[in-house]
Amino acid sequence: MLITVSGPAGSGKSTLAVNLADALDYTHVSGGDIFRSLAEERGMTPLELNRAAEEDDQIDRDLDRRLRDIAAERDDIVLESRLAGWMAGEYADLKFWLTAPLDARANRIAEREGKPFEQARAETEERSESEAQRYADYYDIDFSDLSIYDLVINTARWDPDGTLRIARTAVDAYDAADDEGKTPVEGIRYEF
Repeated sequence: MLITVSGPAGSGKSTLAVNLADALDYTHVSGGDIFRSLAEERGMTPLELNRAAEEDDQIDRDLDRRLRDIAAERDDIVLESRLAGWMAGEYADLKFWLTAPLDARANRIAEREGKPFEQARAETEERSESEAQRYADYYDIDFSDLSIYDLVINTARWDPDGTLRIARTAVDAYDAADDEGKTPVEGIRYEF
C-alpha cells in the first residue's frame, strides 16, 4: 500500500508520516530528505539550494519527479511532502491531508526553529502563498483543492497520538475489494 501525507508547513506531516510508517512497518519517504539529497548532489546546503530554487524552477521539478518516480515504483511506503498526494496521483492507495489554523502552525514552527511567533507567522504565510503560486504555474495544481484527499485532519484538534489513531483507523478499515473508486487526479501537467 502507498499512503501519502500532505499539508502546509507546520501541519504535522512529518510527525504523522514517521509515526504511521513505524506503526505499519512501512518505509517513510520524506520530501525534505529528498531535497537534502538534491542539495548534497549539487554540493550545496539545503538553505543554499532553497535560495537557488527561487531562481531555478528545475530544482522543484527534480524533487517532484523523484516523488512521482518513487510512487510509481515502490510499495509499502508512507510518502510525505506538500505535493505527495498530487505527485503520487493514481499510484496512491490512501491520501491524507493535514491542516491546522495558521496561528497553530506558526507557533509550532516558531518553537521548532527557535524564532519569534510573529516572524514565523509572517514567513509561513508568505511561504504558503509563494508555494501555491509555483504549484499553479508549474503543474496547474490548485493547492486549495482538497478533493483528491481521502481524509483531511485538522491537527490542532488532536495531539500526535490522536492524529495517528485517526489515520491508522482509516488504513485498517480500508479494503481494496470494497473500494468503489478514488477521486482521480486530473488536469495535472507532470512536466519535469
